[in-house]
Amino acid sequence: MVGQNIQDHPAASQYIWLTPNSTDLNLLNFSSVKHYLAEYRPDAIIHAAGRVGGIQANMREPVRFLLENLDMGRNLLLAAAEVGISQLVNFGSTCMYPKDRQGSLSESDMLTGPLEPTNEGYALAKITVARLAEYLNREIPALKYKTLIPCNIYGPHDKFDPRFSHMIPAVIHKLHQAKVAGHEVVDIWGTGEARREFLYAEDLADAVFKALANLEILPSMLNIGMGLDHTVNQYYDMVAKVVGYMGAFRHDLTRPTGMKRKLSNIDLATQWGWNPRHSLEDGLKKTYQYYLNHIYEG
Repeated sequence: MVGQNIQDHPAASQYIWLTPNSTDLNLLNFSSVKHYLAEYRPDAIIHAAGRVGGIQANMREPVRFLLENLDMGRNLLLAAAEVGISQLVNFGSTCMYPKDRQGSLSESDMLTGPLEPTNEGYALAKITVARLAEYLNREIPALKYKTLIPCNIYGPHDKFDPRFSHMIPAVIHKLHQAKVAGHEVVDIWGTGEARREFLYAEDLADAVFKALANLEILPSMLNIGMGLDHTVNQYYDMVAKVVGYMGAFRHDLTRPTGMKRKLSNIDLATQWGWNPRHSLEDGLKKTYQYYLNHIYEG
């Protein structure tokens, strides 16, 4: 999703893109990565690849989420450094931060507390790759490898299948299906009081292009988010309004809730000159329209 939204961005026309899929380039194999980079020698790399998913997927396959994300990141960064590619934008995740903090999470909060168990493997991989980028910068000053830490992202090209999706696309799919089928009640996992922050994908793409033009002065890690959050119950209410679902909600307390709160502090990003352009309502409307145009088969 992130990679496609970057390519769809108006600023993408300034660049020539290499966009290998997993058949063209196996990021899990160091030799394959180094050979590819040595052959094409890109001026810069955006590391948008990853094994991603929601609570269900992370809980079901923690080994895969840890090892594949770790291997992809370290293979790409180390191969790029050996080949001599000096510019790289790496993506982290706010799940890298300690769980259950009441206030917003600043970049300095990294590694100051325990992680959320339901996505710990993914978080450990992301932390390690972000630290590797920082260490490479320290040892080889010519390298400008920086990490953007987005909050949860949603938008066009997202995964809407509940087996693999994050919350907003899953809720859009679930409420649309409930509306079409005439269901009067939809389940919400847990109490619905956990708070989440979601950013529209195009706004993250804005940050990426700003980063490419300013890697020299970009902090080693930078939060990219809305800077405000809502409860899961509020997201269901907002999606229901956009979708037109008129039924009720029921809480399934046998299901996990995840982290109580995960809000990014975007003060550094604001000082750097970036702020999100889309409100939550605008982003939800655009995402639902994408779902209707490209995903829903009715």
